[in-house]
Amino acid sequence: MFLMIRKAVIPVAGLGTRLLPLTKALPKEMLPILDKPVLQHTIEELVNSGIDDVTIVTSTRKALVQQHFAPDEDLDFRLRADGKSAAADALQEVTSMARITYLFQDGPYGNGTPVLNAARVVGDEPFMVLWPDDVFTSEVPRAQQLLDAYERTRAPVLSLMPMDPAESHRYGVPVVREELGGGLIRIDGLVEKPKPEDAPSAYAAIGGYVVTPGIVAELERMTLRHREHPDGEIALSGAIHEHARNNPVFGQVVAGTWWDTGNALGYLRAQFAAALAHPEYGPELRRMALEDGGQDGRPAPGADGAAAGR
Repeated sequence: MFLMIRKAVIPVAGLGTRLLPLTKALPKEMLPILDKPVLQHTIEELVNSGIDDVTIVTSTRKALVQQHFAPDEDLDFRLRADGKSAAADALQEVTSMARITYLFQDGPYGNGTPVLNAARVVGDEPFMVLWPDDVFTSEVPRAQQLLDAYERTRAPVLSLMPMDPAESHRYGVPVVREELGGGLIRIDGLVEKPKPEDAPSAYAAIGGYVVTPGIVAELERMTLRHREHPDGEIALSGAIHEHARNNPVFGQVVAGTWWDTGNALGYLRAQFAAALAHPEYGPELRRMALEDGGQDGRPAPGADGAAAGR
């Protein structure tokens, strides 16, 4: 029986080590892109794709996440009393745009653990998994593109982006069986961080998945094996790879620009691109770039507003 995607899971329990010391106290998911934290952009993407039931898998270090999305009646009252109704309305929208459930991560290390934790709450149905590190700008939200691919295939779907083969050691790389048009690809497995010479394709699997009960079953089996060999990780990519051996699994090449905000350069690029695209801030930033472009009067790199991708 075909089940529509109604729920999403967002893991936020990671340590954010690529952005230390900034993330020692401040969760990386709360870093701002303009006036919204990265995590809010991710939830808005889901809501704009028709998914407003969200489970956030968190840790005790991430109390700011819950605080941001919690109602604050005192602040609302003060803003409205001061005549700042627009600001109060904006904050009210943040707290009411989705039904958010918080779950504290429990289990062995690896990015499969928060998915398995959440699956026990979500129940026996497919769901979407998004990592908030990965921010997309696109005409059609990345989540909607994954939903469309799932409705077409009725099978697990990974979000893919073309990559420079020299960067393959940083990503999970799919084994391509067949390209089906419209960016949809049937895959036979997923190789985690291969050397460039061993990469099975020129695509990178990045932080967006439609997870089905079959993938969850693989995660359960991996957890049982982990009890016998506790030094290993429970990786979502490993569960997908195992499932793809005997079941259809697909990748969807996402149409849009991808920013990895989990590292300093990617975060700066995302912030810079968002600011340049802003109708008020963009023109001023371009003027600044032209003024500071150098003694010969040439614009500084990036002054034309081009958004550099990875």
